[in-house]
Amino acid sequence: MIAPENPGQLNVREIVRQLRSSLGPTLVAVLAGNRDRTISSSWARTDGVVPTAEAQERLELAHRAWTTVSQSEGEHTARLWFIGAHPWLGDISPIEAISHMREKEVMVAAVAIVEDTFAG
Repeated sequence: MIAPENPGQLNVREIVRQLRSSLGPTLVAVLAGNRDRTISSSWARTDGVVPTAEAQERLELAHRAWTTVSQSEGEHTARLWFIGAHPWLGDISPIEAISHMREKEVMVAAVAIVEDTFAG
C-alpha cells in the first residue's frame, strides 16, 4: 500500500507522473528496477497497481535527484544527466545507479553538477 501523504510531500503516483513526463515511461520502469517497460502507466493511474516498496524507494530517489538537477540546470540538461555515464558513479548512468539504490552516490553526483564541482 501507499503510505499516507505527508503535507508538502508527493505521493508515488504523482512522482511517477512527473518522472514519466520528463524521462518517459521506459526510463521510469528501468530506474524503478522493473523489467516491464509499460508498468509506469499503471503506476501513474489512480486505480492502477501500486509499485513495490523497493520500486517506490527508487522512484522517490529519482524524483529527488531530478528535482535537484532540473531546478538548477533545466529539464534538458537533467535528462542528459540521468542517461549519461558519470565518473562519480563509476562511469554508469544515474538511471542505473538508482536502479541499484545507490542513494548517497546519486545525490552526491546530483549536487556536484548543480554546484559545478563535477570534474572527473
